[in-house]
Amino acid sequence: MKTTDLLPSALIGAVASARSMTPMAAIAVAELAHKPTPGRVFLLNQPLFKFGALLMGVGELLGDKMKSAPDRTVFLGLLARVMSAGIAGSALAPRGREKLGAGVAVATAVPLAYLTLAGRKKAMARIGQTKSGLIEDAFIVGAGALVVGLTAARLNRR
Repeated sequence: MKTTDLLPSALIGAVASARSMTPMAAIAVAELAHKPTPGRVFLLNQPLFKFGALLMGVGELLGDKMKSAPDRTVFLGLLARVMSAGIAGSALAPRGREKLGAGVAVATAVPLAYLTLAGRKKAMARIGQTKSGLIEDAFIVGAGALVVGLTAARLNRR
């Protein structure tokens, strides 16, 4: 195994740091498009979880702009990041290395949640909650789609 084999897991952990549900939603989209990921997919290969992940991803994007939205570093926010990063990091890891991929994703997501929150708060002070959220959404959803898409494409080329 090369060191770079776990890069997709680390990158999806970075995505989870800003949007907890985006990693699972991105894996669910890959599953729906029949674009397999290298690692075993846990839960998201079941229709209920697949569509649930998509709905939660959309719901998070909408809810994030609300004044009452909690910080991503509250306990439940971090727990959601751990679960989502772990599931997605596992799916993007090489076959047989799923636990390591999950660990790498979680180890990336949690500390980066504090950094991405600090960045978001600065952006909110400058341009407001809605604009900063939409910009962050575009960047993070795009990054999640890119990481999952490139990883699946690399697997399908082999």
